[in-house]
Amino acid sequence: MNPLTREWVEKAEGDFIIAGRELRARKAPIYDAVCFHAQQCAEKYLKAILQEHGQRIPKTHHFAELLPLALKSDPSFELLRADLDMLEDYGVDFRYPGASAVKEDAKSAYRAAQAVRLFVRQRLGLP
Repeated sequence: MNPLTREWVEKAEGDFIIAGRELRARKAPIYDAVCFHAQQCAEKYLKAILQEHGQRIPKTHHFAELLPLALKSDPSFELLRADLDMLEDYGVDFRYPGASAVKEDAKSAYRAAQAVRLFVRQRLGLP
């Protein structure tokens, strides 16, 4: 694995850890943060795949732009479409007034990030 791919993975893992920690918080969990960090985790894992395959990494948070690029190297990434679609708006929606996540949103976002994480880690040969 090239060093820049490793950096993307480390950043993705940080987001995954933060999302999980906040989801498990007993006192005043911030579900908006779980959703945001779950989206960020998935985004960075997709960018890790692009990096590993020598593709240009666009400066975007939109899975609608990232997924087609990942599909070029591995068509099986199509299996992640539903999880990525669910996470798509969580990079922005809950960061600003007007919308707030509830516990079920946070659980769903975390599960989707976990699915993306496991899938990409397998493709990268990581435990």
